[in-house]
Amino acid sequence: MAAIVLIPARMAATRLPNKPLADIGGLPMIVRVLRQAESAAIGPVAVAAGDPEVVEAVKRAGGRAVLTDPDLPSGTDRIMAALEILDPTGRYDSVINLQGDMPFAPPSVVSACAEALARDPACDMATVVAPEASPADRANPDVVKAVMALAEGATMGRALYFTRSVLYGDGPVWRHIGIYGYRREALIRFTAAPPSPLERREKLEQLRALEMGMRIDAAVTAVAPISVDTAADLEAARAFAAHLT
Repeated sequence: MAAIVLIPARMAATRLPNKPLADIGGLPMIVRVLRQAESAAIGPVAVAAGDPEVVEAVKRAGGRAVLTDPDLPSGTDRIMAALEILDPTGRYDSVINLQGDMPFAPPSVVSACAEALARDPACDMATVVAPEASPADRANPDVVKAVMALAEGATMGRALYFTRSVLYGDGPVWRHIGIYGYRREALIRFTAAPPSPLERREKLEQLRALEMGMRIDAAVTAVAPISVDTAADLEAARAFAAHLT
C-alpha cells in the first residue's frame, strides 16, 4: 500500500488553546510530532492545519503543511480536506492520521498502525492499543478502552468496541491510542456519513465506523505515548523532553 501520514492540528483546542505551538524543549509541539512521523519512514508527511500560524511553524522547521477550513468539525474531516489538496489524483491508497498532540509517539507505533492496516484487505481502519497503565484507568472516562478480539500473546487483533465506561472482569484492559490508519475509500465513506448514535453517546468518533459495519484492527504496543490535552500534560511533556536531553 502507498501511505501518506497526515497530522491534524488547530489552535482552538478547548482544554489547552494554542497547543500546537506550545514549546516543548525548544520546539513547537507540532514540529515534534512531525519529526516522529518522518522518522517512521512509511511515506510522505504533512500537517493538516486549521490556522496559518501552524502552517508557518511547520514550514519554518522544513516540513510540509496545508491550510484547511478552521471550522471543520473533527481532525478526521481535516485530514480528508488535506488529502484532497495534496493528492487529488489518488496516488495514496492509505492514510495514517497521527494526532497533533502526541509529541513523542514512537516511530514504531506509527509503523505498527500502518502494518495493521496493510496486512489484511478486509481491514478498513487500523489503530493502536496499549495495556492499561494502572487499575485507575478502568474507571477513568478520559481513558478510552478498546474491547478486543485478541488471542493471548498476539500483537494484532480486531477491535469490537471502544468505550469510556468501566470494564469489569479479570481480562486485560486495552488503552486506546489515538492513531488511525484508513484505506482511502473507507476514509471517504466515513467522512461523508453523519455522526452515529453511539458516537454521540460516547463522544468517540471511531464508533461511527463500527456502526457503519467497518472493520477496525489494532496493533498492540507496550506503552501508551504521552498525549497532551491539558496544562498538566504539557508540563509532563516538558519534563520528559528535559530528561531526553
